[in-house]
Amino acid sequence: MQWILGFTAIAMLVSGLIGQAFEMRKLRLDTYQAGELASANIFLNKKNFKWYGLIIAGMILWYVAERS
Repeated sequence: MQWILGFTAIAMLVSGLIGQAFEMRKLRLDTYQAGELASANIFLNKKNFKWYGLIIAGMILWYVAERS
């Protein structure tokens, strides 16, 4: 396993998950009132796709680091 690729992949994955969590919280607070349940369509908001891309890239890089 290439350690630099592995650490980079883990950093991308963790930062993507944390960033997406903060983005979801911000979207939910801006869109819905306190105590109101959010819609399942909140996952399809355009602001989330950059975080999804970072998470997927981290997973692919992690796979590549494990296989090489």
